[in-house]
Amino acid sequence: MLRSRKQKKRRRIEDLTEKMAVDVSAGDWDGRWNHVKNFLERSGPFTHPDFEPSTESLQFLLDTCKILVIGAGGLGCELLKNLALSGFRHIHVVDMDTIDISNLNRQFLFRLKDVGRPKAEVAADFVNNRIPGCKVVPYFKKIQDFNESFYRQFHIIVCGLDSVIARRWMNGMLLSLLSYEDGVLDTSSIIPLIDGGTEGFKGNARVILPGISACIDCTLEFYPPQINFPMCTIASMPRLPEHCVEYARMLQWPKDKPFGDGVVLDGDNPEHIQWVFQIAEERAAEFNITGVTYRLTQGVVKRIIPAVASTNAVIAASCATEVFKIASSAYIPLNNYLVFNDVDGLYTYTFEAERKENCSACSQVPQDLQFPPSAKLQEVLEYLTENASLQMKSPAITTTLEGKNKTLYLQTVASIEQRTRPNLCKTLKELGLADGQELAVADVTTPQTVLFKLNFTT
Repeated sequence: MLRSRKQKKRRRIEDLTEKMAVDVSAGDWDGRWNHVKNFLERSGPFTHPDFEPSTESLQFLLDTCKILVIGAGGLGCELLKNLALSGFRHIHVVDMDTIDISNLNRQFLFRLKDVGRPKAEVAADFVNNRIPGCKVVPYFKKIQDFNESFYRQFHIIVCGLDSVIARRWMNGMLLSLLSYEDGVLDTSSIIPLIDGGTEGFKGNARVILPGISACIDCTLEFYPPQINFPMCTIASMPRLPEHCVEYARMLQWPKDKPFGDGVVLDGDNPEHIQWVFQIAEERAAEFNITGVTYRLTQGVVKRIIPAVASTNAVIAASCATEVFKIASSAYIPLNNYLVFNDVDGLYTYTFEAERKENCSACSQVPQDLQFPPSAKLQEVLEYLTENASLQMKSPAITTTLEGKNKTLYLQTVASIEQRTRPNLCKTLKELGLADGQELAVADVTTPQTVLFKLNFTT
């Protein structure tokens, strides 16, 4: 009798599965998008004043709208799921990382068998197989690997990143796509950016309309300042265990090339971390510094930020809602910053972050650098990296002297760094710089070169 009941139940499940397969193969089934139609085919007390209910909005979401999701980690997995279930079918996702076993507790599109595979590819396969009609296109690359024409094809870009540097680079790219005619912004060149971020039980979501609302760099003070150490300290006078790790990471790795030419240091590769740890230990012993451990080494290299699954879910839901608002024009989008905190109880609020008139990214005005002629180039470098409104990572400084371009300092190429390092200890006057001199600064935080005007003080 018990076996007979189990067999009947199994047959019912098989019949239901077969029916679902038939429905899926036939395309959209009746009632599939009713939950979305409720928002798009009727008015309500919260709809946009200019919104006109129609069936065209849903068809735009289903057939036309292209969304780019940057990051396929904790936030990215939630975003892909939310967007696909909301009717967006043309989704692209970019992520440069592979799956680590530590990701599995919160990045729910991945399984144990996927460890070692690219996050973007696994996430795309999962969503494509699970949600009929959805086409997620993965890219196992860095965002810096794509040119302007790639980003122009999207209607909306959503960031689920754990890196302020990557956010700023994406912000700079979208600003570079803006078109101006006689100083007036062409609104058709605007690609909205929805940015989400989490750290432990705290998170935020924001809507950025490049050229109109506050950009990432306008509110750089909101982010915790990154920890940077002067190159002279790292190279010559280390005092902390972190200095030793940075010495191994920034100077010895590109010089020794322990795993071959062109191999980038991977914070998730135990062999790479072990090599950096050993070099850091040797450096620490040379200067009688204690405290260098494998765990510290990994933390410094990876810039580890804690993550909680529930926070990711809340922030991703907020970001996906804003994408839906903008794509459908049915509701007024967030203006323009939401903060979420559930460390002690539950607290959330929104506010409007204002644009900075002298923002280095979106103001289109050269930035002023106030220094006396006796200041050393090292002081300028420290200002660029430590100033709360700039927070550059590894600025390369060039200028024009006697009609020729001259590199004053470049950190990212070992041979040029070694050649230009003596300039750090020279004064601005000794370098031949004059009052009003323009300095061009390139950095990993932006795809554009930032211009600064040097103003000598007495």
